[in-house]
Amino acid sequence: MTRNLSADRLQPFARIGGVLHCEEVDLREAARAFGTPLYVYSRAGILERWHAYEAAFAGRPHRIHYAVKANSTLGILELLVEAGACFDVVSAGEILRVLAAGGQPEQIVFSGVGKTRRDIALALLLGVGCINAESIPELERIERIAASLGRRAPVALRINPNVDAHVDEHVATGVGDSKFGIDIRDAFSVCRQLPQMRALELKGLSVHIGSQIRSVEPYRETVRILAPLVRQLEALGLMLEHLDLGGGAGVAYRASETTLEPQNLASALYAELDRELPELKARVDVEPGRSIVAAAGVLLTQVEFIKRGRFGRSFAVVDASMTELLRPALYGAYHKIEEVETPEGPREVFDVVGSVCESTDCLGHGRSLAVKEGTLLALRTAGAYGMSMASNYNSRPLPMEVLVSGNRMTPLRRRQTEADLFADELLAGEARADAGVLRATLFKALDIAQKI
Repeated sequence: MTRNLSADRLQPFARIGGVLHCEEVDLREAARAFGTPLYVYSRAGILERWHAYEAAFAGRPHRIHYAVKANSTLGILELLVEAGACFDVVSAGEILRVLAAGGQPEQIVFSGVGKTRRDIALALLLGVGCINAESIPELERIERIAASLGRRAPVALRINPNVDAHVDEHVATGVGDSKFGIDIRDAFSVCRQLPQMRALELKGLSVHIGSQIRSVEPYRETVRILAPLVRQLEALGLMLEHLDLGGGAGVAYRASETTLEPQNLASALYAELDRELPELKARVDVEPGRSIVAAAGVLLTQVEFIKRGRFGRSFAVVDASMTELLRPALYGAYHKIEEVETPEGPREVFDVVGSVCESTDCLGHGRSLAVKEGTLLALRTAGAYGMSMASNYNSRPLPMEVLVSGNRMTPLRRRQTEADLFADELLAGEARADAGVLRATLFKALDIAQKI
């Protein structure tokens, strides 16, 4: 393993003898063993980022809630459970994933603007630690369901502080016109009603102002805005158990970008809390996701064709696409693309594209590469919002995932097949007598094709 001496941060991916490795594993070997497209994650890289958060917030009561939406693969969740993580979830499915990975329900906070009655009932029956309520109608719904179950629902109010985190509009969640959270102007009047809502128990306040935040200043501003509300609640005798300041710390996708380090974030938050709320007894929680797993993952893909277009435009058509990595097509996100094996030939400028029938299916525009048919490429910083946003659009099977630890590779998900895509579907018409024979023929053809 190598270290960046300027930041003293573990680098899970490095070149050894001109070949990109994940820890001690040659990524060419990973592709040969498991095929492409293939997500590869570094165990050491994930744990290093996790422990960086724990160390940064140590010394005071705190919880690090991993944001499951960033990467919800069971093997990743299991690794974080073993490390001592708590979890931030946004669906019933994510709750069940955490529990399946060995997590405890009381270590879960449940966010999301559109929780159904089923979602809320399930959370209460399973004993989820806290439900982050994002609107007054949602609070009323939680109270009704809790009362019908004979329980008191642990809730936190997710506040919209109207803070501009200076991020792309696609990932801004704390501005006033966002769908997320209760307007800060309404928060105190809502809290005053809580004692009459006897099936609710106020546990804390929660905020999340956006993703890819580069500076600590938006976090400090959020604390300054929340502080008067906390003081008002204490005056009413409503003492908070926790103050959840969300996630969103930025990660460097380009060489020109910087990563917001956990230590810098913690220092800024604690300094502002000490200034604004010196008597605060509440636990401080944060919800990192991307900043734990993004840099610890790559997507491997192989060049299928080189295609020359008009006006000098050239395409490297690869076997990955927007169905494996949606971020570039969804909001123009950038991922570094590099050859796994350092090339010797001349470089050209390519658009790296997939085979999905959408013009937006471009993984990288204008990239300088030396590639040909069969070249293995790595899309870097793909550990977050990669597999968790993957889809079966165009009836494309989901890719495989593996976890690297030292020189060992452990599969986390088997590669989906085309036959898997309709295994749970039903024919609307009369069942064909030869359906079983047809499927058997299909499976045989798929098996033969896989070996070519």
